[in-house]
Amino acid sequence: MASGAGCVTTCPDMTPVDSFLAAQGYAQAERLALPQDAGHRRYTRLRGGPRPALLMDCADAPRVGLTPEEDLLPFLRLARHIGGIGLSAPAVLAEDTAHGLLLVEDLGEDTHAALLDRGADPLPLYAEAAEALAALHAAPPPPGLPLWETERMAATAAATFLDWWWPATFGAAPADAVRAEFAGALRAMLAPFAGAGCLVHRDYFPANLMRLEDRDGPRRTGILDFQDAALGHPAYDLVSLVEDARRDVAPAVREATLARYLALRPELDAADFHAALAAMAAQRHLRVAALWVRLDRRDGKPRYLAHGPRCWALLARALRHPATAPLARFLDRHVPPALRRNPDATPASPTKDPAA
Repeated sequence: MASGAGCVTTCPDMTPVDSFLAAQGYAQAERLALPQDAGHRRYTRLRGGPRPALLMDCADAPRVGLTPEEDLLPFLRLARHIGGIGLSAPAVLAEDTAHGLLLVEDLGEDTHAALLDRGADPLPLYAEAAEALAALHAAPPPPGLPLWETERMAATAAATFLDWWWPATFGAAPADAVRAEFAGALRAMLAPFAGAGCLVHRDYFPANLMRLEDRDGPRRTGILDFQDAALGHPAYDLVSLVEDARRDVAPAVREATLARYLALRPELDAADFHAALAAMAAQRHLRVAALWVRLDRRDGKPRYLAHGPRCWALLARALRHPATAPLARFLDRHVPPALRRNPDATPASPTKDPAA
């Protein structure tokens, strides 16, 4: 039974979604599917019900090895945590964990990404994002979060760079010795920054942030898509924000955002933080650059390859910092600069929709 559900008459052939929405008073609501990104969760905007709301549907969770309930519980736990520390996340209105369905507050359509696309001044938006992020990071994290540290970060980088980018570029899988060397390079680069114990959002960038005009201070920024949060180093989220894989960020905006964040967290050592920033950037940009290849080759979504040049350029900048020397040495041995790019998209086929 969905929480808050009243007694309603449902037809035997109603889908779980229909039954869930009917129980909450949204049977006649207009359903507007939101654009689906690279993930598996589906979102639908509901208009005409008791209040503006979004439906979150995790029915495709088995595609990533989870049950719908397992996929939903982290969102519930983190939504309550974020609200509990005085920040803005969509309020949970009703839930049907067995079917992976959630009804949440609709915070509107003014994501930071949408505002930037319409020509908004980026400096206030990034300053607000930094303020909310500093508050998120400074609060004690909730229990039970997975680690986003050396071993997992090395494994996820290998899962895109070695498993997808490497064979697409070289025509064959890497040798075991190359895999071992890559893992060693990632461990050496990331290990100095392990143990920070901070809640990291892991995708803190404009498309997942909302401008909430009726709220002040850190609450002015609504935080979305936080269900994959983990324990790690706070610099990772700053990389997501100021070195966005999908959007160019002007150097002045980048520096102002970092300065604002560090001013709000005076307990952090600035030099150590910038070293961590470079190491987190190197891991993220290499992993994400290669992720675009996987989305093309495996999922038939070649449009993401357009972001490849930006990711490789951001990686090149990160590799100039001494903290990234282990990875830089690996790439110098195995991937000459001329190959530091993504291969072209695979030809379209009947099973792959290039516009997907």
